[in-house]
Amino acid sequence: MKKISLGGLEVSRLGLGVMGMSDFYTGANQDDASVRTIHHALDVGVTHLDTAELYGPYTNEELVGRALAGRRDGVVVATKFGLISHTDRQGPDGTPANVRLAVEGSLRRLGTDYIDLYYQHRVDPGTPIEETVGVLAELVAEGKVRHIGLSEASAATIRRAHAVHPLAAVQTEYSLWTRDPEAEILPVLRELGIGLVPYSPLGHGFLTGKIRSLDGLDADDWRRSNPRFSGGNLERNLRIVDEVEAVAAEAEVTPAQVALAWLLAQGSDIAPIPGTTRIARVDENAAVDGIGLTSGQVARLNALAPASGERFDEGNMAVIDR
Repeated sequence: MKKISLGGLEVSRLGLGVMGMSDFYTGANQDDASVRTIHHALDVGVTHLDTAELYGPYTNEELVGRALAGRRDGVVVATKFGLISHTDRQGPDGTPANVRLAVEGSLRRLGTDYIDLYYQHRVDPGTPIEETVGVLAELVAEGKVRHIGLSEASAATIRRAHAVHPLAAVQTEYSLWTRDPEAEILPVLRELGIGLVPYSPLGHGFLTGKIRSLDGLDADDWRRSNPRFSGGNLERNLRIVDEVEAVAAEAEVTPAQVALAWLLAQGSDIAPIPGTTRIARVDENAAVDGIGLTSGQVARLNALAPASGERFDEGNMAVIDR
């Protein structure tokens, strides 16, 4: 698989988001199968694994640590801190004390002595970003972290953080049904030489074409309460999937491959992290590295109107830095 640079950090063009192996989605918590899936991803050239202390919580990092035992070399391990407070604060915690407690826990669970890419999961409005990035810079100097990043940060916060220590990447939701980063985030990242890591590049599974109703989702699957899947918005958003499926039929590929190929066509500084628990889906996603959409197909997809509904519920939107 081709490699790209995220602010100087080399990663595979497509990574693997492992969150769903432990939490939030249907089919989680099958550790042996998940380890096999991670191993297969490494075997087909995926070098970028994305986790967080929040996922589980903690068990997802432990799963990655188990999967990487004896296979750590050459793998870019990305994890996140800040949505769990180890200092008994409420809400996001970006205090230097919390960062230092969080990194030690992540290193232990991952079974490694360094983290390749360490993100602040959500910006802490009560701690200046300069203080958070300052302690991250210290961790880089100490060798515990090699590169740093932010997740769901505003353009202004990105600028302030990057002025303290270079950011390798910013993670945010970006896909054919979440185009928000194009307005402000992407231009700032390109100005500063920072890579973009889109999470949920398949719209939480919606862009695969497999979800045309809530039937089949577990009762506790979080998508049941997501605004884009509820209140009639799922039905309204099917127009996006219909166009993706039309392009897929023309290109003789799957809808998921079209959605990922569209993202790759947006620039060589973008490295999506589609999540899956299944080896077959890893192979399907990895094959996108060799798929090219025509300019006309890209233009048709670019012209799609935004999805109906907010991308998270009110509580989750409240902790996004905007």
